[in-house]
Amino acid sequence: EYVKGDFDIAASYAFDDRNTIASHIAVGLAYPYGNSNVLPFEKRYFGGGANSVRGWSTRTLGPGTYSNDTITGSDFGRKIGDVKLDFSIEYRHKLTNMFELAAFVDAGNIWTIKDYMEQPGGMFRWNSFYKELAVAYGLGVRLDFNFLLIRVDGGMKAHNPGLPEGSRWTIFKPDFSRDFAFHFAIGYPF
Repeated sequence: EYVKGDFDIAASYAFDDRNTIASHIAVGLAYPYGNSNVLPFEKRYFGGGANSVRGWSTRTLGPGTYSNDTITGSDFGRKIGDVKLDFSIEYRHKLTNMFELAAFVDAGNIWTIKDYMEQPGGMFRWNSFYKELAVAYGLGVRLDFNFLLIRVDGGMKAHNPGLPEGSRWTIFKPDFSRDFAFHFAIGYPF
């Protein structure tokens, strides 16, 4: 038993035929109750990926400051949460009818409602959640076939909440192997 609600809004403003600013806000909250202590895995939120904070690969961001990544990869099963915030702004410039360039900034994260022992630092707290927002920036190329839009984005981490305090702003000292994520997708991110 659980209750879940999502709010998702996207708006765009076209300056002319070739230049557009698009923005996106997504907020989600899910809460288990009754005979459930935790949400089903497939109903929980995840952070990162082609339609979220693009400096992270899919299901590699959060929750909160939680980070148990190893050399062999990420802790996929625990990178889930009950609260999600995503903010994005993207500048789109059409080069031709088929090719489009984009520059973007994304921010967001996921959190848990409860303080789960397996996800230390993952619980949502009103007094600190804003310090745990992940920020990424990047560039993208879109191929518009009128019936299909193919998108390639490269995102870099600017603020990584999974790192120790004092070294979270990676924009000033980027490590390409740690901070870059590549995304191939169909359609616009929002």
